[in-house]
Amino acid sequence: MKVVLLFTFSVFCLINLAAAQQAELCQGAYFTEAQGKEFLEKHAVKTKLEWETRATAIKKQIREGMDLQTMPAKPTSKPIVHSKREMDGYTIENVAFESMPGIYVTGNLYKPTKKLQSYAGILCPHGHGENPHGRFREQTQKRCATLARMGAVVFVLDMVGQGDSKYCEHKMPKALKLQTINAVRALDFLIAQPGVDPERIAVTGESGGGTQTFLLAALDDRVKVSAPVVMVSSYFFGGCVCESGLPIHKKGEYQTNNVEIAALTAPRPMILVSDGGDWTKNTPEVEFPFIQNVYGLYGKKDQVENVHLPNEKHDYGPSKRDAVYAFFAKHIGLDLKAVTDANGKIDENPSKVLEQKDLEVFNATHPRPANAVMGDEAIMKLL
Repeated sequence: MKVVLLFTFSVFCLINLAAAQQAELCQGAYFTEAQGKEFLEKHAVKTKLEWETRATAIKKQIREGMDLQTMPAKPTSKPIVHSKREMDGYTIENVAFESMPGIYVTGNLYKPTKKLQSYAGILCPHGHGENPHGRFREQTQKRCATLARMGAVVFVLDMVGQGDSKYCEHKMPKALKLQTINAVRALDFLIAQPGVDPERIAVTGESGGGTQTFLLAALDDRVKVSAPVVMVSSYFFGGCVCESGLPIHKKGEYQTNNVEIAALTAPRPMILVSDGGDWTKNTPEVEFPFIQNVYGLYGKKDQVENVHLPNEKHDYGPSKRDAVYAFFAKHIGLDLKAVTDANGKIDENPSKVLEQKDLEVFNATHPRPANAVMGDEAIMKLL
């Protein structure tokens, strides 16, 4: 009888714990627009000390919420790199490397063909999308190829559960933790590339890739410049478990939002690209002034910019890419003239879109390594 009662009590406690944890998740439009604006007004800071005290608390909860107070040991295995393609002003290679034993980060490495004394390095996480998935989409390939033509070494990595990273489901419960680990290890890989200048490292992604951008910039000071596109919102917290599936925004009485997290990038250069067709529609009046105020505490208001496109929708389309190209040229020394035509307009035509089969890492010729960990249950156990 005692065993039965003890088991019942344990199950009851686990159910209550799960319910409490679920209540601390801020998902989707967790705030109304009015509540988001009010939250930022309430948390506006007036001194650098006040902000840095707040920033310490925000970073602490991000790490604790992810259960990522320390990074797992870095694997010593060598990256898999194959299928180099010579393009017009750049090359592409298919890449995989371990972020944890048996977990492979997959993606493509774009490099300029022009020899330079040193290269900027740009990490490109991508947003959600079907048919084709993120890094195979035209907007992603165009972005990576054009940045390489401008003189950057660029690495685009798969989201968890997408592209070649289908070792688990994308909505695996700890996708947010694993994507963050993968992004840090991708930064390791990028900085290790020959000639990459560690003082000229940038990150840019759209939507869910925008979330990855500002989270990585918040947690890793090696990111010197960032461009989160169509994502930084006062009231929207990310609609997927890979963005808001762990309690990084709320714990008991503590609460933050993605605007405060993005502001952790200060005073490093950052551009917010927003539009009128999604949750970034209020950026010029709500989100940007809050972040610009934080930069002002460091005397660096000019290091943060907002390009708002009120007639556009949720994507990383040509005009959004143009804004980021110009910002990166300004802050990490890329050659904007290398990709502009005689009229001064960006010309992406030399940046070719390849078929998915050309960019895949794992295939019949290059099979997935034998030690690869597969399935949600095995990945969760490893995490």
